[in-house]
Amino acid sequence: MDHEGAEQGPGVAVTSREQDAVRLLLLIDGACEPLTEAEKAVPGLERAAGVMRTQVKLQKLDFWLRNPDYLANELLTAYEAEPEEALLELAGRILDSEEPEVRRYPMLRHHFGAYEWLDDALAVLRSAGLLVRKRRGTVNRVRQHDYFLLEHGRHVAREIIRQEPDFGYYVQRVEDVLRLAGERSGSELKKQQYLTREYADTPRGSRIGSISGQARRRLAAFRQQLQAQGAGGA
Repeated sequence: MDHEGAEQGPGVAVTSREQDAVRLLLLIDGACEPLTEAEKAVPGLERAAGVMRTQVKLQKLDFWLRNPDYLANELLTAYEAEPEEALLELAGRILDSEEPEVRRYPMLRHHFGAYEWLDDALAVLRSAGLLVRKRRGTVNRVRQHDYFLLEHGRHVAREIIRQEPDFGYYVQRVEDVLRLAGERSGSELKKQQYLTREYADTPRGSRIGSISGQARRRLAAFRQQLQAQGAGGA
């Protein structure tokens, strides 16, 4: 996928390469699954602690991590389908705070949905010996990128969490994002994210706008319904 060089636009928060590298390290660490026996035998992967499969899934998980308003809105959608109090409470904690404003780092909308150029940040992790990227496919057509977290990478992730408490926010949100994503593939997450009209209607090459107002109105409506149900049962 290319990155088409869309304009940042006034007032758009951007991250540094180092910030992206730390966030992706914590995300990949949290999302890793065990290697197959065949992968364990691949030279260079002897010290791999786990693998995060496909760039599509990495981008879609990172979208929810970078956009708390969309994460909260998706939690409300999950609550609407299956009313679990914990889903509403978590959405409320996000939307009742300034998190959708102060923690939001917009992404571009491309042919494959939310996308951001991550190669520079991943290069930081690779050059530091924390991550190995493997491509599947042919020389002319790469079908898939897999990201193998090395044991040193896992150690560094744990040290970051221990020494820099501020990154505890990302650790918690990674857990929330992964719980919401469940076992869905990157393609399935892409389809789910496209169900939000503002996301789908964003012109290709433009940054996906905020839906914090819409999400807060949905939250208020659900709370009102609960209050009405409580009053009716009194």
